[in-house]
Amino acid sequence: MSDRKIKNDTPAKAAKYGFLTAISVVIANMVGTGVFTSLGFQLLEIQSGFVILMLWAAGGLTALCGAMSYAELGAALPRSGGEYSFLSRIYHPAAGFVSGWVSSTIGFAAPSALAAITFGAYTTSVFANDAPYFWQQALACFLVIVLTAIHAGRRNVSGNMQKVFTLIKIIVIAGFCLASIALLGEPQPISLMPESGDGRLLTSGAFAISLIYVSFAYAGWNAATYLSGEIENPQKNLPRILGFGTLIVTFSYVALNAAFLKAAPIEAMTGEVEVGFIAAQAVFGDFGADLTGLVMASLLISTVSAMTIAGPRVLQMVGQDFAAFRRLAAVNKDGIPSTSIYFQSGLALIFIITSSFESILVFAGFTVALNSFFTVIGVFVLRWREPDLPRPYRVFAFPVTPLIYLGLTGWTLVYVLIERPVEGLFGLGVIASGLAFFVISKMRSVQAETK
Repeated sequence: MSDRKIKNDTPAKAAKYGFLTAISVVIANMVGTGVFTSLGFQLLEIQSGFVILMLWAAGGLTALCGAMSYAELGAALPRSGGEYSFLSRIYHPAAGFVSGWVSSTIGFAAPSALAAITFGAYTTSVFANDAPYFWQQALACFLVIVLTAIHAGRRNVSGNMQKVFTLIKIIVIAGFCLASIALLGEPQPISLMPESGDGRLLTSGAFAISLIYVSFAYAGWNAATYLSGEIENPQKNLPRILGFGTLIVTFSYVALNAAFLKAAPIEAMTGEVEVGFIAAQAVFGDFGADLTGLVMASLLISTVSAMTIAGPRVLQMVGQDFAAFRRLAAVNKDGIPSTSIYFQSGLALIFIITSSFESILVFAGFTVALNSFFTVIGVFVLRWREPDLPRPYRVFAFPVTPLIYLGLTGWTLVYVLIERPVEGLFGLGVIASGLAFFVISKMRSVQAETK
């Protein structure tokens, strides 16, 4: 049987995700590990308040330009699967397969693991600050297992849980920023306005490397494209979902990092993972910090939850298109790809048990950014190859918008290869392994057809 004949699409009468559920998936995918952890790593090289905020603003601009570019592709090609579906159509099935391989192994499983590890770190910092790392891992694994059981079940339970936890996340972030202004007795003496030397920092390698941390924090702005086939009226709603979701997160990130910088001494946060807990300790004291740390841990539940919803749709599309992976296309009576959910969560558990935090962060950020880089190039390629393809939405200010994304992202990718070659080369190795699996799957398909 031919690979391309294998189909197991979501049942036609299956319920769809509404606008609010889809935008909550975008926001929850974005607001997670990165914003609550990466400031500590940025401060190792950059200790200017203005430059730090410019990092987060630049990351937001990059994400917004990428989101608007993806909106054009998603509206023109409204099939679930994100980059997998886009690149298969635009370039070649091999490009799509490799992209799906990256998304499933790195793009969602690794960030899910990081968010779950951070959940464990914040939780143990409240209840047992000197607890061994094993307990962080145990809590992380428990969270992944519970959310897997929920999202592999009924769609209404899955969607309602996602909306509630995302709403809580937005309220808590806004409340923390306002409380920092109202309750902080004496803000830290760090300027958030430009100072001498900031111009040099803005064009430095340190800025480019830090932008990878920020880009990882913004990763997820494309989450709705993984659910395109399950969103109500995707041609109309997808651009609004991606655009509004990214703007909400950008304003939240800039405000939250400004609050962190004003609340806690730089030396206390430098190199630390739990910067939110440290900042809360400065604002609310020990008891308030414990409560805030617990709340921040709960926020990461929605992040792991959103990735458990979105990521397996890539594996589902791969299963529909390739005979060797047909089991991943299986869906339950609600049209949910439960087998793919179990597979991705299994990978996340392996990352939790075997990998270190910072290495996962850099190499996952590099690999995901490279995946998105070639997808945004696809906007140009698709317009050239299929000029008459109906496009319900066209990216604003074309070609400037996608070029901004490509310029900023390309700059950071080059600097990661220069400054962090091990993580960069490991990411390229994951891509090469995906290509190898594509070749193997095609060989198996040919063998099956000849029998």
